Amino acid sequence: MTALRIAFMGTPDFSVTVLKALLKSEHKVVCVYSQPPRRAGRGKSLRPSPVHQVASENAIEVRTPHSLKDEAEQEKFAALDIDVAIVVAYGLILPLPILTAPRHGCLNLHASLLPRWRGAAPIQRAIMAGDTVTGVGIMQMAEGLDTGDVLAEEQVPITNSMTAGELHDELAIVGAELMIDTVNRLETGTLIPRPQPEDGITYAHKIDKAEARIEWSRPAEELCRHIRGLSRFQGHISNMKERA
Repeated sequence: MTALRIAFMGTPDFSVTVLKALLKSEHKVVCVYSQPPRRAGRGKSLRPSPVHQVASENAIEVRTPHSLKDEAEQEKFAALDIDVAIVVAYGLILPLPILTAPRHGCLNLHASLLPRWRGAAPIQRAIMAGDTVTGVGIMQMAEGLDTGDVLAEEQVPITNSMTAGELHDELAIVGAELMIDTVNRLETGTLIPRPQPEDGITYAHKIDKAEARIEWSRPAEELCRHIRGLSRFQGHISNMKERA
């Protein structure tokens, strides 16, 4: 197996699981891209992202540009001379010069079975909608939102009691294993891209704070899914009195 030069692009805890798996593999992560540090905590001090922290602990260069549309940033990325970029919940749009710079392009791990639940909150939306199965998919990134060809995927069942936090953790583990297998196969020519069908496209819009309110007039099963879907991802779930 050929060891590949990789740039990793990710930000939250979900991304960390994949990054750690890559660091244990035969491949070399030469640079990490992550969202810029944000102010957090009582002191509102700047806090690096979970991915940023792990990369720093492993003495890997971390870059935190606010945008990748700048030509100078694109040239810096191309100068890394990488085989592939691995993108997991990064949070920035990748323009075409970034997508095409690596020899094998950019691979994205997405927490749904595409084309269902494209977008920002696939884990929460799957539970809230009452889906009984979801999964992870790895796609060859294109310019559209989660529109690229799927290279690999694996299903994960959603139980009646599973919370978004529990599903998040399971998908991260399954996704990390799938990504390692996919990267290992990049040089073998055994990956067969599957174009996403036009039917079945849904969008997982970002969770709005207002959705944390409970409307008690809704059916019990729907309320249960709503609460499980927001579990761990909202600071609290508040009551909203039924309007007359």
